[in-house]
Amino acid sequence: MSAAGPEAASRRFEIVDPDAMHALGVNLGERLRAGDLLILTGPLGAGKTTLTRGIGEGLGVRGPVTSPTFVLARTHPSLVDGPPLVHVDAYRLADAEELDDLDLDFERSVVVAEWGAGLHAERDSWLDVVIERPEGRAGDGADDPDWSETLVEPRTVTITAVGPRWQTEAAW
Repeated sequence: MSAAGPEAASRRFEIVDPDAMHALGVNLGERLRAGDLLILTGPLGAGKTTLTRGIGEGLGVRGPVTSPTFVLARTHPSLVDGPPLVHVDAYRLADAEELDDLDLDFERSVVVAEWGAGLHAERDSWLDVVIERPEGRAGDGADDPDWSETLVEPRTVTITAVGPRWQTEAAW
């Protein structure tokens, strides 16, 4: 058993700019199905919302996909008869129980939870997405919540697939 949980496998991606982050999201979105949960972790300005916009495009949902910071969760219905995207900002949630209180339809939706580390307690499968970016330099956009507004620097994205759903997925 790994730190992420049972049956975990990881892949790393070097992302050079917001377009590449968006493209990674599109690629992921095209592979996702109802019931999938993605936990996004990374500092402000890392590209979590940019990735989620791409996921929304890959899923074919109604947009625009924007950060749900002030509403906690936004649902984007499918335009192509697929699952809706539920985009959650879990920053203010204390635990998985509070996530349950939002009454999200996990089984019929794709749920992307920014700041959601540790909120997968009731799930047997999920994708843990960690976005790293250079930090600590003046003017690096550390206080900007949207990567498109920050200085463009490469990111490293590590996706860890946890649980039985991802063990049978050929090309996650």
